[in-house]
Amino acid sequence: MRIAALIVAAGRGTRAGGLVAKQWQTIAGIPMLDQTLKAFEANPNIDQIALVLAEGEIEQADQYRNAGYVVAMGGAERSISVRNGLQALAPFEPEKVLIHDAARPCVSSALIDRVIDALETHEGAAPALPVIDALWTGEQGLVSGTRDRTDLYRAQTPQGFSFCRILAAHKSYDGMAPDDVTVARAAKINVAIVAGDDDNLKVTMPEDFEKAARILGAPSMVRLGNGFDVHRFGPGDDVTLCGVRVPHERSLQGHSDADVGMHAITDAIYGALAKGDIGQHFPPSDPRWKGAASDIFLRHAVDLAGELGWAIGNVDCTLICEQPKIGPHAEEMRHTLARIMETSADVISVKATTSEQLGFTGRGEGIAAMATATLVAK
Repeated sequence: MRIAALIVAAGRGTRAGGLVAKQWQTIAGIPMLDQTLKAFEANPNIDQIALVLAEGEIEQADQYRNAGYVVAMGGAERSISVRNGLQALAPFEPEKVLIHDAARPCVSSALIDRVIDALETHEGAAPALPVIDALWTGEQGLVSGTRDRTDLYRAQTPQGFSFCRILAAHKSYDGMAPDDVTVARAAKINVAIVAGDDDNLKVTMPEDFEKAARILGAPSMVRLGNGFDVHRFGPGDDVTLCGVRVPHERSLQGHSDADVGMHAITDAIYGALAKGDIGQHFPPSDPRWKGAASDIFLRHAVDLAGELGWAIGNVDCTLICEQPKIGPHAEEMRHTLARIMETSADVISVKATTSEQLGFTGRGEGIAAMATATLVAK
């Protein structure tokens, strides 16, 4: 059985960001399209590989042709691009074809084999994962209902077919199609469901590049950020530092609760993520944040890190002041920060130093804080 693979790489993928189309952006130092091609090159059951590039990518097309690939140019819709790719493969007379999105560079050889095996007894086969989460409908940001998830699947690629049947199906198909199973079913081709793979990630958003790199076994990544903050003293009888109220003859002044230590830590996390600072996420001009507890800011930074695939490695915060004394409260501060960040107090350091009576902190006019945060890939 002669088997071809068709890699579709003609889209732009604007949600992924970047200055170039996502298939040309690198994962572990290699363009995503090349990572995807490697997966199919490594499978001994694949006899021929073709790819579809965007119109105008003439130089890239020549490079891949010189490397032994069949190359076709894409169209305005995915179905047109696939049809062009299948027609370019026709002279090689494959019996079966696996159509795969270039944006899934983590496809495993075992998954490719599962699709091929299913094609022994079916004209079409595609991997999918059962939907296990609850499904809602929504209106204006509110949950408006639920949907039954029974017999629902999340489709993946490669989607495999009898070459002659899927080529004929694409030639006769009119309109947009989200994938090739849609085209196949319109032509009355039965498609078997094979077990998908959670690691068969579709790179869609900027953070997916780092996830794909981890799946592909790239070295563990670490990010480092630092933060610095200052608040002046004003009337009052306590200060809030790293989430702990400490008795003092004056209070710190600020738009929020002026927790200088927590602000520095929050900015350190935003810095490690290259996501700006507190002022960008919680503008002081917004009255919602007047007097707000700073754990809101810190929790947001930690949650954002998690969404982007990062976990807290460790945090080190230094409070710079003559008074109040920090030592008696440092342990409570460490545990309070750990609770807010949902991590172990063993990776949180809070310490203090004076400025030897120099500068505004030395004169007792306020408190400064500096912090370093390390993020590790999850």
